[in-house]
Amino acid sequence: MARRDISRHRGRSLLIILLILLPVAGMTGAAALAQSMQETPAERVQYQLGSTQARLRSMPASNAETVQDPVLETATMTRNFTVDPDFTPRNPRDAIPAGYEVLTETQLTLMVRARASRGGASDVPVMAKAVDALNPAFTGKYTLLEGRPAAARDEILVSPGALERFRIRLGDRMTTADGSFAVVGTLRDATYSDGNPILFLQPGQAAIDRPAAQGNPLGETMYYLMGPKPVTWDQIRDLNKSGVAVLSRAVALNPPVTSGAAANARAMPAAGYIGGVLLGALALLEVGLLAGAAFAVGAKRQVRELALLAASGAEAPTVRAVVTAAGLWLGTIAVVAGAMLGAGGAAAVVGVARHLGSVRFPGFHLDLLPTVAAMAMGLLACFLAAVVPARQVARQAVLGALKSGRSLAASGPWPVRVGAFLLVVAVICLAAGRTLGLTGDLDAVAARTPLLAALLTGGAILAVAALVLLTGTFVKILTARTAWLPLPLRMAARDSARNRSRTVPAVAAVLAAATLASAAMVLSASQMAEAKRTHMWAAQENQVSLPLETAPIQAPGTASASPIDPAAVAAALHRELETVQWTQVLKGPVLSKCNMQASAGGSLPATNDGVDCRQYKLAVPAGQECPATPQGRVLDGQDWRCNGSMFPAGAAGQLPPVVVGGADELRALLGREPSPAAVEALNTGGMVVSNPVFEKDGKTTLQSYDVRQPVPGPGPAVSYKPQSNTVLPAVVEAPEVPVPFYGVIAPGTASRAGMHVGNSVLLAQLSAYPEAAEQDRASAALAQVYRIQALGFYVEPGADRTGSELLWLIVGTSALITLSAAGITTGLALADARADHMTLAGVGAPPRLRKALAAAQSLMTASLGTSLGVAAGVVPAVLLIGATRMFAEPVVPWMPLLALLVGVPLTGSALAWVFARARLPVSRRSLGS
Repeated sequence: MARRDISRHRGRSLLIILLILLPVAGMTGAAALAQSMQETPAERVQYQLGSTQARLRSMPASNAETVQDPVLETATMTRNFTVDPDFTPRNPRDAIPAGYEVLTETQLTLMVRARASRGGASDVPVMAKAVDALNPAFTGKYTLLEGRPAAARDEILVSPGALERFRIRLGDRMTTADGSFAVVGTLRDATYSDGNPILFLQPGQAAIDRPAAQGNPLGETMYYLMGPKPVTWDQIRDLNKSGVAVLSRAVALNPPVTSGAAANARAMPAAGYIGGVLLGALALLEVGLLAGAAFAVGAKRQVRELALLAASGAEAPTVRAVVTAAGLWLGTIAVVAGAMLGAGGAAAVVGVARHLGSVRFPGFHLDLLPTVAAMAMGLLACFLAAVVPARQVARQAVLGALKSGRSLAASGPWPVRVGAFLLVVAVICLAAGRTLGLTGDLDAVAARTPLLAALLTGGAILAVAALVLLTGTFVKILTARTAWLPLPLRMAARDSARNRSRTVPAVAAVLAAATLASAAMVLSASQMAEAKRTHMWAAQENQVSLPLETAPIQAPGTASASPIDPAAVAAALHRELETVQWTQVLKGPVLSKCNMQASAGGSLPATNDGVDCRQYKLAVPAGQECPATPQGRVLDGQDWRCNGSMFPAGAAGQLPPVVVGGADELRALLGREPSPAAVEALNTGGMVVSNPVFEKDGKTTLQSYDVRQPVPGPGPAVSYKPQSNTVLPAVVEAPEVPVPFYGVIAPGTASRAGMHVGNSVLLAQLSAYPEAAEQDRASAALAQVYRIQALGFYVEPGADRTGSELLWLIVGTSALITLSAAGITTGLALADARADHMTLAGVGAPPRLRKALAAAQSLMTASLGTSLGVAAGVVPAVLLIGATRMFAEPVVPWMPLLALLVGVPLTGSALAWVFARARLPVSRRSLGS
């Protein structure tokens, strides 16, 4: 009967299969892709060695007791960290065993000439390799993509990324500091993505057979051994004693000892493990509730048939078995198809990525354990989704079912009592998980990872289950007083209260989807906030600071260079980059005339000799010092006294530590409009401070020091003895990100403090992060202004240039999932309420009212489910972050959550109104319904 019912109701059966299939496919594919990102020893041997036997390279070691990892030879371990002064590492060239042919590979840096659009050029450092890449022994390591092998001494191969970056084609010539070369082919290096610009030369080619050009240091040379004999582990241990590391084919494929580096690379952090378990469990819970809603509608449609079966003598277990058998059939089909789809999709992604030259996926690795677990959980979810409506149908009175084909299930007090009990248990589990996560050191927390996962995930699931059981009560309370609502909403409320067996599954499915979505958003927002907090900022995102101050004098009698014209720098930027929004000259204390060698006798400069070697900083008030050990190690990185601009203490970039200017300069540094209090402070002789740690009781202390007279600080830090202290009124105006500057003072205030002020940097704001080719053109144009051959051009990329877009992508995906759940459950509810809509049509209700009723039903279902789901998802995610310490602090993205709360119900209501059928086909109504 179950098989016949599946074939008779193909639409509903296909819906249930898709509901189970898609998450199983997603989890299987995600697990396979995560595993495929880990390189196996066989893949490492293929991509690193080709078909050679071994590779020798230098090993960083301080004594003869250092031992390498058998698979990842650059990872070393030792029990003796003492530096042996008599230990001299051996050159790998002198350690090559007898009986092998040798191939060499030298890594170096070439300075490639990049040209601006209107003349001028700059040298750009580019990675290069001197290697016989097309030797058959390197098959699998290097692959010729286009063109031909290099034959002449002025011919080279390049990666596809080099063609794109320098906008050249095969046959064009590249000018470097070591000569000019013709590009005759493109080569793929299995250890680097195609997008990386790499030049490939032959050993002994012009770039390395003569002394390197200035700024072009030769890199490491590695030696590949070709021959029939494998290199054994005993040979490797002997070579390790002389400071030589070896990657051996035989040892890597059959390591004599466990490879700790490879195991650690494949291990998932405890926090990530718990987060994955939480999201996976919530995803399957959502699937189970959605499938349960579909089974509930199907079971209601089968009431008359199943009642006839019961009337003919079938017992309740037989009636239940008919419905649960359908769940097993559909679940089996769904999980098998889902696993095949997920694995096939992951294999296709890996294949396409490898074909396009990406090294993100070394190969396709199907992880059987997560795949089998996903299949089992999906089948269990489908089975449980069928059990509940099966039990409800089996309990219905046979006579009532035969009379109407539709009987209302009596709801007793037990759902409320069980729901309240489960909610209490969920709170206890979540609280216990958080307490265990915050008790003890990190090693103890890591050892309790399985217990934390069980408590936090179990608490989240129990909370959702409790809210599902309490949904009927919530519906009853919310629909008790609806007389003031418009007619469609009033009818929808009354229908929800009368037909809770239809409303509760719909709300529960939306609740589970919203729980998953909100938990994912909190975890993603917290991860991006952590990346932003730990990023070392040079300026605001997409800003570039270019120096206008010339270098200090390094020797007596040396004249300082001529000053840089800010207008010329700005013109070069505008000419090469279309994304320049504005430029701002920042003034500050200048050291261009400072004689850095004048302090040899310990004397300070005279105040009237025109030479000023003073720089400025802000003093940290007493009681606001960052807690640290005597060696300078910070005790608590989360302490507010240890964070913000200019922390770690004195960490400055290219910006002037103290900026002299007004509201325009402050606006450029903050990336927003300054507050009226900050502008008032500048106008009245005060200082706008970037970090509250430097302000106390409305005051800050500006200290001057001589840069030629450092004094030892705690640990490796270097400090300076203050020469003067100036107390200024202070207003704190902290930037959104810790931009490295102390604060801003007005020119008059700087003059009264005796500060020698001049142009320091030109700060430019770009609307987007420039491509590598754009950076090369800008660097070439600026090199003409600065009259130097090579100039770095660093644009602040931000903590994660795609972070904001990723968060809103997660928001959109989460909203789509929740909206899909709302749409599916609304459609099922409307299908179940078809007879009611036919009754409305029969008594003369206009089509507009029926469409409005469908929209109101969707609005009520989605609003209640989304509201409960956001609460059920945010709380466990926040507790998870606090318990596992995966991030500094949990971040709740209020705006995206508000978009989820408002957007999903309104969008679902609008779609329900659009797709609800205005005219219903006339059919015979069942007796008594």
